Amino acid sequence: MLPTLRQLHYLKLLAEHASFSRAAEAAHVSQPALSAGVQELEKILGAPVVERTRGAVQLTAVGAEAVKRAEDVLARTEDLVEAARNAGKPLSGRFRLGVIPTVAPFLLPRALPGLREKHPALRLFIREDLTPRLIAGLKAGQLDAAVIALPYEAAGIDHARIGDDEILAAAPVGHPLAGAGPIPAGLLKADDLILLEDGHCLRDQALAAVNIEAPRGEDVFAATSLHTLVQMVSSGLGVSFLPQMAVRAGLADNPGVVVRPISEDAPRREIVVAWRAGSSRAAEAGLLAEALKLD
Repeated sequence: MLPTLRQLHYLKLLAEHASFSRAAEAAHVSQPALSAGVQELEKILGAPVVERTRGAVQLTAVGAEAVKRAEDVLARTEDLVEAARNAGKPLSGRFRLGVIPTVAPFLLPRALPGLREKHPALRLFIREDLTPRLIAGLKAGQLDAAVIALPYEAAGIDHARIGDDEILAAAPVGHPLAGAGPIPAGLLKADDLILLEDGHCLRDQALAAVNIEAPRGEDVFAATSLHTLVQMVSSGLGVSFLPQMAVRAGLADNPGVVVRPISEDAPRREIVVAWRAGSSRAAEAGLLAEALKLD
């Protein structure tokens, strides 16, 4: 006997909510029904999947592995349903797209009107988040595709290119680096830098491109967004990095900020549409990449 999709769904919800009552509510069933489904799954697997303690539910090692595999099975099943519903109608119906914060506000306003005009049956649901959580969402079947920036190591993920985005330096007016032309290699120093908080891929990509380690210490400022970063640069707090697409969108149109290229061999990040390898919506993700192409 094999586990049913319903049983796997119950286990996935139980892992997410760590509570039989909350998982049952999310599944729109009674708590006894969900508990019975989990018990049936345990009989089929021949091992307990959860440890039941007062006020808490914790997965066993078997349960954790089962959840990991269940997420893939459920995601592929949902892919099958969506593919059947939209057979012969690319980029139609629901499409869940993740986008990193250093791309979303600069790419989407330019690209979405044309996409909607060309694919009026497309119902696009957008989630803005950091790359690790978007990748996790792709693997768990919570997203159909995600716009991210490379380089980024992610096993089991395929991608299609949107284009390159140059990484630029931003300095306060009056700063020694606020001159004209490319900044020569070696002039950028860690002590001068203010950066996005840890978790933003642009932070790591920029530092790797100029071969600098992130400044450390409790008093190091870390911005939550590029908009905050520009304001901090304008205030004279330090030097930072900005993506070219943000500069073109007017983010750095601030009298207190000077934007310069970094060396003659300008560092770049590659913007791509990524999806789970084997996804039935891979072809649509590729079409989406074409529609979002950078100029």
